[in-house]
Amino acid sequence: MVRRPALLTRALARRPVPPAALTTLPERFTSRLHDERVAAWLGIALGACFLVAFCTGLVSHLMQNPANWMTWPSRPVNLYRVTQGLHVMTGLAAVPLLLAKLWTVYPRLLQWPPARSAGHAIERLLVFVLVGGSLFQLVTGVMNIDYWYAFRFFFTTAHYWTAYIIIGALLIHIANEWAKTRRTVMTRPQDGLRRRTFLLTVGGASGVVVLTAVGEAVSPLARLAVLAPRRPGIGSQGLPVNKSAAGSGVTALARDPGWRLTVTGRVQRELTLSLAQLQAMPMRTARLPIACVEGWSAEATWEGVRLRDLLRMAGVQDDARVRVESLEPYGRYRTSEVRPPHWHDPLTLLALRVNGEPLDLDHGYPCRLIAPNRPGVMQTKWVGRLVVQ
Repeated sequence: MVRRPALLTRALARRPVPPAALTTLPERFTSRLHDERVAAWLGIALGACFLVAFCTGLVSHLMQNPANWMTWPSRPVNLYRVTQGLHVMTGLAAVPLLLAKLWTVYPRLLQWPPARSAGHAIERLLVFVLVGGSLFQLVTGVMNIDYWYAFRFFFTTAHYWTAYIIIGALLIHIANEWAKTRRTVMTRPQDGLRRRTFLLTVGGASGVVVLTAVGEAVSPLARLAVLAPRRPGIGSQGLPVNKSAAGSGVTALARDPGWRLTVTGRVQRELTLSLAQLQAMPMRTARLPIACVEGWSAEATWEGVRLRDLLRMAGVQDDARVRVESLEPYGRYRTSEVRPPHWHDPLTLLALRVNGEPLDLDHGYPCRLIAPNRPGVMQTKWVGRLVVQ
């Protein structure tokens, strides 16, 4: 037998790996952190976050775009505040989980050939859709809550429809991986120290992200909200401002001494009221939050005229719907619809004051809508007209 010289043997060992050898690439990743058990536990946590975010996001979408037959209750007062806070916080918690999950399974993504059969090709395509959709949702979601709109598409529509794609791909993926996940959950834990440390670190990272942002929705934790773009207590009259009067183009109209509130449409008698006439009506007080779609919320004491009192003065039927129109000359949210459960509620006000002071211009002076259990974008500011339908 002819022996190879030592130098030749070392040279052969250093030569490039031929493509056929790439089929065994995952075997080169020997760390226990790239195994089935770690991937399964991260997948369970990530799936839970996505499911909560999907359900709460659906609530937000349907509240803003209800079907004609759909009626949302006005109580409990803080329902939207809680659901949207959960939506944003679970989305933020999912960011470290998704990054850790991708790092754990990326050796499998490098398998060669990329598809061994038609069924395997479909499975890998599904994974690509799931990963791509998840990254899209989380990246654009973080950009949205930070008010960084570097994209040209309308975020809400894209976010809504992508959520269905992700949930569909996720359900198929869970069905496909169910045996592995069940085996991980049902078998006796035998994780090594490195695996436990890794999972605890990822969980801790998610917890830190949530803790440093949840203060924008939970006032007692406001000081910890170093990552939150909005915090309770910071802003004009102790309330954050998303959209200023100057940015909305209403400064001159809102300050006009000739401002009038008009109630028209399907009414027995039309009303045209000045600010002084509104202020002369019986004033009511309500303690209500503004809960924004970006996840922040802040509670305040509002004072104004009950919407139901004003509508009854106009002779409105009990089943009527009311379109509240802002002085804003343009904008997707310059109007909002108030349905019977909300305008009948005694807490729904056309507010003239907040926290003991007349409304600041940026908070809707001279008059704004405030109602329980509604998204902040539907709490119309700078109200100029009520159209009964």
